[in-house]
Amino acid sequence: MFTALKFANLALLILFPIAWFAPLLRAGLLPLFGLSEISVISGLQSLWGTDVFLALLVTGFALFAPYLKTIGLALIHFGMMRRKVLPVMHILGKLAMADIFLIALYVVVAKGIGVGRVEAAWGLYLFSACIIASIGISFLTERRAKAAALPAPNAEAAKPANLAQTGAH
Repeated sequence: MFTALKFANLALLILFPIAWFAPLLRAGLLPLFGLSEISVISGLQSLWGTDVFLALLVTGFALFAPYLKTIGLALIHFGMMRRKVLPVMHILGKLAMADIFLIALYVVVAKGIGVGRVEAAWGLYLFSACIIASIGISFLTERRAKAAALPAPNAEAAKPANLAQTGAH
């Protein structure tokens, strides 16, 4: 089970960059014309030209938060970082989930206005799946860490009281 968590987490190191470049949305002004594909990276490129503060915020949520969390979990899995930082990993996961909420909100607002056409593309599902998988891996890692910290049942009863009982002199 633990090996599966390690490999799933390492797979996210490959899947996140793919999700960043994959089309999240297809948007167009009129239904007769073709739809433009929007990815996390293309959206960030547009934001940097118009609103630097929002671009910094989205860059933190969409790129840095999920990737830092994945790297942090890998370090924990391979014994290079203490398990005490798991609550920080949960916070990073929640920040990354906020990004998906913002994208969903944009889709709802754009459809509600009715001026153009907006469709969810396969990259949105991949990005969402990566974030949800990361949250699940973090949850299972924390659960495993708590189970490892608990003493084994009847551990004290199994130990001999002193060396005389074991027959060692």
